[in-house]
Amino acid sequence: MTHTDARSVLIAGAGPVGLTAAVELSRRGVDCRLVDRLPARLPYAKAVGIVPRTLEIWDRMGLVRTALEAAVAMLGQLVYVNGVEQPRMDMRLPPEVPYGFAALPQYETERILEEHLARFGARIERGTELVSFTQDATGVTSLLTTASGAQEEVRSAFLVGCDGAHSAVRKGLGLTFGGGAFPEEYMLADVQVDWDMPHGYGVRAMHRDDDGVIDDVLVCIPLPGPGRYRVSMLLAPGLSARDLSARDLSARGGQDGAAADGIDHGLVTGRGPELADIQKVLDRLSPQPTLASALRWSSVFRISHRIVDRYGQGRVFVAGDAAHIHPPTGAQGMNTGIQDACNLAWKLALAVGGAAHPRLTASYDAERRPVGEEVVGRTVRHATQGGVQADAADPAVMMLREAQLLVGYRGSPIVGPVAGVAPQGPQAGDRAPDCEGLSGAISTYPLRLHDLLRDRDGHVLLLYSDTAGAAGLVELASTARALSGGRVETCILLADGAPAGSAGPLPVYRDARGEFGRIYRPQGPTLFAVRPDGYLGARSSPPTSAALAAYLAETFDEVPEDQ
Repeated sequence: MTHTDARSVLIAGAGPVGLTAAVELSRRGVDCRLVDRLPARLPYAKAVGIVPRTLEIWDRMGLVRTALEAAVAMLGQLVYVNGVEQPRMDMRLPPEVPYGFAALPQYETERILEEHLARFGARIERGTELVSFTQDATGVTSLLTTASGAQEEVRSAFLVGCDGAHSAVRKGLGLTFGGGAFPEEYMLADVQVDWDMPHGYGVRAMHRDDDGVIDDVLVCIPLPGPGRYRVSMLLAPGLSARDLSARDLSARGGQDGAAADGIDHGLVTGRGPELADIQKVLDRLSPQPTLASALRWSSVFRISHRIVDRYGQGRVFVAGDAAHIHPPTGAQGMNTGIQDACNLAWKLALAVGGAAHPRLTASYDAERRPVGEEVVGRTVRHATQGGVQADAADPAVMMLREAQLLVGYRGSPIVGPVAGVAPQGPQAGDRAPDCEGLSGAISTYPLRLHDLLRDRDGHVLLLYSDTAGAAGLVELASTARALSGGRVETCILLADGAPAGSAGPLPVYRDARGEFGRIYRPQGPTLFAVRPDGYLGARSSPPTSAALAAYLAETFDEVPEDQ
């Protein structure tokens, strides 16, 4: 039987990346099917770090409060080399960044995203596996095997592979996955320890031999709950050769890090280390004597570093581990994948709705593959040189990079134009930073810029004026609405003291504390187009209809208003 919906998107893989794609599509009214071969969510704290950029994305999606209440703050990292404490690394960011770093077990991240997805009437189809697919000019035909063993043929407008390092979608597209593997094997476990290390700090303890080579390492990331940590360490010699007696991953859907496709990455099928194995490493490397207890789960895992030659072809795309795998240093993997999904989903939503420029979806590869290449290279460097603290960059810049706040798309085919922009302040293609101190006519409390963007699922046009008031900006809002088919919303921002004038039905806010002006550095009246993923698509001063039209023409097809 073939189920056809030419306006739908099929997503293979319901981890954090696939769930993000499904939420972003569903909240924009796109019918999507999310399938996963596993019968249930895995109870493993594999990816645990949440970077500030991901929290900003969750803010706009409307789920950040739930995540913050479930997570634990990551304040920094304590580093020890041969038992000697090194300078403490504090994860400090500029005051305008609204969120810090956090730790949240992957199973909790998936739970929060899945519950948020349910608000839009969508769900995961468990026990359902993508077997194969073909595509043509109008859609994708996929063959699924369902939980009952039946086969189902599905027709969709697009297919997104979020199905991990051994991705069937990547293989079906014939994408190359160039890179290599680290020879070492690692142990991973979720345990409780009784030390009194500072709360909220990760611990990285290393041993260097006489030649300065790191030959032993212990990394502990705090988890919610008293004394709980996700610990990782080198696998002891000979340990993988014997029959380990902890829980068996294969019965719960664990993937073999040495799978038949030759990609040595992920949890290894078999039995994980015992608590005694973890204790031996703690006895060797822990900065304080400590006793491990309450083992929740453990595994052996392998690490590869690979990236695809392209992030999609035609109507089929890959995201997350299906596109890039690398060492877990700095918690970059899952967060990069979540941002892949965020970048792709708003473009697919416009394409499914018939409002996208024909080249819009192709910009996903142009924007995200350079990010993936940089992340793979950086994490490999950090993994081989002793962690993020070995980065040669300025510490403040390094922290912004680890927070993924420096990711940008200058030079993207859908970014611009740049007209009369000052050399300071965010440019077209940069992340739209938050700021405080905005005021409205009715609200008596200060607002953040991200408050204005929250729950808006399309582009937002920010029109700033320092002297002329709002009246002259209304025409720009009308232009944006007409050229986007009603898909661009407008907010007017006035400098403190600027005359209000008449803005008609448009919302007007004041930069009461001057924070927007300080951070964005507008030169007189200025146009800022904020994309659905929180990046500036265009910046223009003065804000002309021609500049706005040139930008929108690269994103939107010619559609009637309020289609």
